[in-house]
Amino acid sequence: MSTVAIIGGTGLLGRATAQELLAHGYDVLSISLPPETAHPLEGVRYVYCDVAAASDDELLALLDGVDAVAYAAGVDERVAPQAPAAGFFYRANVLPTQRMARLARQSGVRSFVVYGSYFAEFAERWPELGLRENAGYVRTRLLQEQVAFLEGDGAMTVTSLRLPWIFGTMPDAVPLWSMFLAMDAAVPEDSPIAVPAGGTVMITTGQVAKAARGAIERGEHGKTYALGGINMTYADFHRMIAEEAGMDPARVTPLPAEAFLPGMTAYDEAEAARGIEHGMHQADATRVQERFAYIDPEPVQAALGYGPEDVEAAIRESLRVCVAARAQMV
Repeated sequence: MSTVAIIGGTGLLGRATAQELLAHGYDVLSISLPPETAHPLEGVRYVYCDVAAASDDELLALLDGVDAVAYAAGVDERVAPQAPAAGFFYRANVLPTQRMARLARQSGVRSFVVYGSYFAEFAERWPELGLRENAGYVRTRLLQEQVAFLEGDGAMTVTSLRLPWIFGTMPDAVPLWSMFLAMDAAVPEDSPIAVPAGGTVMITTGQVAKAARGAIERGEHGKTYALGGINMTYADFHRMIAEEAGMDPARVTPLPAEAFLPGMTAYDEAEAARGIEHGMHQADATRVQERFAYIDPEPVQAALGYGPEDVEAAIRESLRVCVAARAQMV
């Protein structure tokens, strides 16, 4: 029986990955920051520590006997650090991944899976947007993959899952999509709910977990996998928010980037004046959201052995948790 260590095993994706691996006979070691989870999974061995603060010897001891590592830790683009953003995300995402990959190789781990971002995918597909050059978060997500690949060369299979919008729930946690519910609910009832005109790929936590298992079992070294589930416009997503929150979905109005750019540019300038830089400037994010960040799911599903799931049901389940949490606050 193989053992998989999940870095970030108590988070939304780490927990789903643990459930998938347990169901297929793996031993699972969860390594995550405290506090201890109030809802441990039977069969998972939990270790609570800050891997960034742990010594090499301590981490090597944890990795002893581990066959694969699922690296589901790090900081996403919602964090707005002190400028420069690239340096912050380099320290938060690149260096820890490189160190863990190096130690995993040293321990004899055979497979290392990075949980990355689909912004890396679209930075490559849409070079004219300049995300690789201008968005510190995106730039470092690309670098995170490369340093992990290099650490594994010749000794360990390293793959990267480029993750899009993900829907699912876990006990005692409010999905991050509550931020969109709050924004839409704040719009006066007699006003339209303005949203970007583009769209995005969406998947479930279960699909991520199955893709991770597929990457462990059949992934190709140095390969990036942009995960696909369903493709949906932002307008249709916000209409689902409206339906679940008791608002009129007809109020949702898609607008071109030009409608948002002046405000987002002013916001970026105000943040810069405070010494803050987002991992992706909000004006750049506006240009991205005017496009359709869609993925054909069939090739990646065939490559990693996961299939379609009811993503819309997962979206609605996530939104209902958000609505319930909001109702308790007001």
